[in-house]
Formats: sequence, C-alpha cells, structure tokens
Amino acid sequence: MHEIVVNLHMHTPYSDGFGSHQEIAQAALRAGLDVVIVTDHNVLVDGPEDYYQENDRRVLLLVGEEVHDQARDPQKNHLLIFGANRELATFAHNPQVLLDAALKAGGISFIAHPVDPEAPAFGESDISWVDWNVQGYTGIELWNAMSEFKSLLKSRLHAIYYAFNPQRVAHGPFPEALRRWDELLSAGRKVVAIGGSDAHAFRAHLGPLRRILFPYEFHFHTVNTHLYIPRPLSGDMIEDRRLILETFARGRLFIGYDLPHSTRGFRFTAQGKDTSACMGDEISARNGLTFQIRLPLPAECHLIKDGKLIKTWKKRETCTHITAEPGIYRVEVYIPFKGKLRAWIISNPIYVTA
Repeated sequence: MHEIVVNLHMHTPYSDGFGSHQEIAQAALRAGLDVVIVTDHNVLVDGPEDYYQENDRRVLLLVGEEVHDQARDPQKNHLLIFGANRELATFAHNPQVLLDAALKAGGISFIAHPVDPEAPAFGESDISWVDWNVQGYTGIELWNAMSEFKSLLKSRLHAIYYAFNPQRVAHGPFPEALRRWDELLSAGRKVVAIGGSDAHAFRAHLGPLRRILFPYEFHFHTVNTHLYIPRPLSGDMIEDRRLILETFARGRLFIGYDLPHSTRGFRFTAQGKDTSACMGDEISARNGLTFQIRLPLPAECHLIKDGKLIKTWKKRETCTHITAEPGIYRVEVYIPFKGKLRAWIISNPIYVTA
C-alpha cells in the first residue's frame, strides 16, 4: 500500500474563495501535498483539473462541488460531491434527490461540516446538516477546520486572537460529530470519515487590522486526509483520479492533523489466522485477531469499539490488542501541542464480523 496526502474542501473566486486554482496548486506544491480537491459552491468548474508541476514536485488538482439549497432559510445541508460527470446544483432543493443524482452521475458524496455552530458576534448562522434520514452518501466530513474556527468566535477579541494565532485553533472533531458517526456505524452504515480544510483564504479586516484568514498553504499543513492506494500515482490524471475516488469510497484512509508533526506513516491493521485487514475492510473474528497500530512518534492512543473506549496507551509508538469479539474498531490519537492535548489522528474503522 502507498500513502498519499489529500487536502479537500476549498473554494476559489468561482464561489466565495480568494485564490485561483493555479494559486491553490502552487500552495499545495509548497506544502508537499499529493492531491487537492477544490469544491466551489454550486458550480462544477470545468478546465483546471490536472497535474501541476514545479521542478521535481507535482500535485494533482481535482474539481468537485459543494452543493446546497441557496433558497433555504435557515441555510443547512451542504453536500460535498467528488467525481460526478455533471453539475448538480439544480437538485439542491431536496437532499435525497441530490444524493440520488450524484450517484447517477458517478459521484461519491460526503455530508459537509455535519456540525457547524453559529457565531452570533459575526452574524454567522448554524449551517449544520439536519436531514439525517437520507440514504446513499459515502461518508461525512468529520473534522472541518473552518467550522472549528467559527465555533471559537465568541467576540471580536477572539477573532483577532485566533486570526494572529491560527496554530491554536484545532482541537479535534466536535464531540457531537463523533457521536453521530458512531451512531451511524453502530446502525450498520459504513460511513467513511474525512477531514476538510474548508479553505477560502478570506481577506479580513477589523478597523486598521488587515489579515488573510488562514492562507491555503497554512490549511494544507493542518487537517488532511491520508489515503492508502494500492500503487503510487502514475501521473495519468484519469487513472489516478479513478484510483483516488475508489479509495475514498472504500474508506482506506485516516484524518491527520499534520501541524504538530506529520502523521505520515500511521498504520492500523488487523491480523487473523489466514487473513489481514486495514481501515475500511471487513474481517472475521473467527480464531481471534490482533490489532496492530503504528504511530509516527510516541503519543496517546485510544482504541474505540462500537463507539466506546476500550483501551488506552500513553507515550507509545506501537500498540497491539488481541480480541475475538466482533464490532466496529477505530483509533483516535492525541498529541500535546501549544499547551493542550489535541486530536492528531482519527482512523476509519475496521469492521470485525462474527
């Protein structure tokens, strides 16, 4: 398996962002990413999807869409769609109709910022997802970097502090989002969790103060989604795009907060008597299993089963756990950074069957 780093969910002037596709690709090259996925609001931009290269580095820029019903008041139910062969904003009036249309168009869908609280000090409303009876989505954007920033804006003083100290924003996915994910998994839904930057590179001002709120390059060092693909990217845009979308759909990925330290190299696998599994896979509990966890450096590691913490390791780089119990197993890893213990890695599950 080959690991690649993807930053997803960002915007350009085609909707409410401030940097071009070319500028995003250049920022991604500087940040050392492998892939970026641009998702402007209610428009599928044709043309910029391609490999971008600088010296011996290249990055694949893919184009998706963030679709929502602009006529809805209050605003809710934003959906990220990757890989669709047509623009889908015309279906935004009904989330289930939109999901059905995305599937028909060959796309995969992720519920964007499922928890996105209001920020009354700045006139920002709650834009969380509310229609949880829908079917047919691939997963949820468990950790959205800009939603977390928005939740901290209790006053203009808070805004100034975090605008000049962006490295202090991230703590982890909202507990409500984690609870919702575990409930969906426990109900038998194979829901893939991804992390998104929701990058806009906003030009902000407060009196005489001027600041770009979270430039793209800063975002690209923070909340990323790491994929395990069966072979290295080839440089063929069409083939690599297909491989990446298939990996998203399978859930062979984890969310990494790469600012404190790179999360490259994380592994979470299960080894049975005659078979093995990684994130997104099913494996039988017959004859027992050994979970193996490898971290890029010693940290606090939690093993979660069916939404409940069953094992904690502290200051460990490798962790093992033997079980014969079926269930949905996933990993959370925490690391001290800027005086607080922060989420560092959130894995997708391994599904252990009876």
